[in-house]
Amino acid sequence: MTTETLSFRHRFAPGEAALSPLLLLHGTGGDEDDLLPLGRAVAPGAALLSPRGQVSENGAPRFFRRLAEGVFDEDDLRRRTDGLADFVGEARERYGLAAPLALGFSNGANIAAATLLQRPETLAGTVLIRPMVPFAVPPFPALAGKPVLMLSGIMDPIVPVENARRLAEQLTAAGAAVTHRILPAGHGLSQAEIGLVAAWLRDTARPAAA
Repeated sequence: MTTETLSFRHRFAPGEAALSPLLLLHGTGGDEDDLLPLGRAVAPGAALLSPRGQVSENGAPRFFRRLAEGVFDEDDLRRRTDGLADFVGEARERYGLAAPLALGFSNGANIAAATLLQRPETLAGTVLIRPMVPFAVPPFPALAGKPVLMLSGIMDPIVPVENARRLAEQLTAAGAAVTHRILPAGHGLSQAEIGLVAAWLRDTARPAAA
């Protein structure tokens, strides 16, 4: 495990070259260590790249600013999305990585979805846990079958299910291969979902060479 800066403070754990690396994107208040145990649990042996969000909301790290809960500063989101995509390019060169699969929770899932829409070449696919629509008027890239797993909670007090469904529809319209599971859960990640993510990665994620 190494701690590096590049354009983002981050952790990097090397892995097997035959496995797709994971880009771990934490939720509000998390940091570069937050999702490492989850990454190890769902993708044993894969390289892990875990940056810390560069926005502070009352001391809580985030990947982009929001104006209120569920209301994004879209100008900032676009800038931060480009910054994250550029960081992934830096990290791929530094560590010799293939395009990663992003695994994001909440705020991290939202910037992962934004990256897939705005800079699709950055990611091989995404696992989006409790995401919502990032852009009021989304770009429509050619996602060409990129795999996407979305996990939403029917009792989520932050992300209405219809919002998550709209994101699934946008990604599907852009050509992504979307699996959207709506679960009897709130905003938090359940143990059962860890198993769902691990199974999806085994079945869907293709080995990739750098």
